[in-house]
Amino acid sequence: MQFSQAVCIMQNQVAVMKRVQVIYNENDPLASDLVLSLTMDGIRLLFDSVTQRLRVIEIFKMNLIKLKYCGLVFNSSDVLPTIDQIDHSFGATHPGIYDSDLRIFTLNFRGLSFTFPVEQASEPKYTNKGLGSLQFSNGASPVASKMFIFNGNSLNESKPPALPISCFFSHPYLQWLEVIRRKGCTSGVRLSIICEGSQVSQLEPRRHTTLAELHFGSTAEDVLSLLGSPSRVFYKDEDKMRIHSPNAHRREPAPFSDYFYNYFTLGLDALFDGKYHRLKKLVLHTNYPGHYNFNMYHRCEFKLQLPAKTISSDPTKLVDLSPTLITVTPYSRWAEVSEKVQPSSRPIVLHRSSSTNTTNPFGSTFCYGIDGNYIFEVMPNDFIASVTLYASDENANGL
Repeated sequence: MQFSQAVCIMQNQVAVMKRVQVIYNENDPLASDLVLSLTMDGIRLLFDSVTQRLRVIEIFKMNLIKLKYCGLVFNSSDVLPTIDQIDHSFGATHPGIYDSDLRIFTLNFRGLSFTFPVEQASEPKYTNKGLGSLQFSNGASPVASKMFIFNGNSLNESKPPALPISCFFSHPYLQWLEVIRRKGCTSGVRLSIICEGSQVSQLEPRRHTTLAELHFGSTAEDVLSLLGSPSRVFYKDEDKMRIHSPNAHRREPAPFSDYFYNYFTLGLDALFDGKYHRLKKLVLHTNYPGHYNFNMYHRCEFKLQLPAKTISSDPTKLVDLSPTLITVTPYSRWAEVSEKVQPSSRPIVLHRSSSTNTTNPFGSTFCYGIDGNYIFEVMPNDFIASVTLYASDENANGL
């Protein structure tokens, strides 16, 4: 399941699940798993840093949990999870792995691993009679200290499977998004969406994949027919960026309120003009931990191709290298992108805060403009937090 679904479950069970910690790599969120640690329950949920879906369930305090397999209890206050008990509960498996440096003995089953701390003087010795005949120098059967549940044959190579149908709950999910550029301008996006399809039988639900194209200038009805109902509709009360507009009437109140369609599971927002009700802006979110909006959106798997630019002999002029395109994804580093596309030299500092709590523990982000059609929001760790796509004059369609 998705990280956000697990968080939602814990929030609904706040009276039972207490002291939940979110652990992530602040400098490089892609370098290690995203972890939900239930410190009082002895459980860690490890989510893949790229897909942000559950990859491993780790039980690190065996004494806090009662565990059973096929109705047989193998760990409780009365039953110790010794090697003999594990052998009795799960049956035969391949020989375990002993790490002499860490003094850890690991026993692996398909989708399941147990680790046993072995005393310094102990060395496991195998006989031809199976696991139950493992011999340790002190004669005792070690007790499991941790258990790992995962998908696949190996813990080190485990990857999250496809999102289970039971986790859809009638929501659409994004497989990928491609930004459409025509004649050097951004005209819209192409999306691959996966959702629940009609069931062949009650026991065999199936997935349904569809392709959709959104173009700037499309009506709100067009977007609803392609993407379905939004997760939320948000009306803009004020435009704080109006101060940067060169227009003399920027201080005048707008006669109409623009509004967003928020699609949280697709990882995007669609902004409509309040007067004409036509699409004029798209915001694509990368959902990195350490950002103010983290866990509000799923990661938008976008692909954006931009023409690279270089400085000519005259340092005041930029020359387009039309044949050369760079691809920007949610995993691109801003330093690599900015080196090739030459963004605005002075960024806008964006500091988010709520009306009830004026502090933002994650700090400010920086917004850079590119080609008049894009705004990149960049986090302090050099990762891209969001990409905003604007309609050019040719694609405004009456806006």
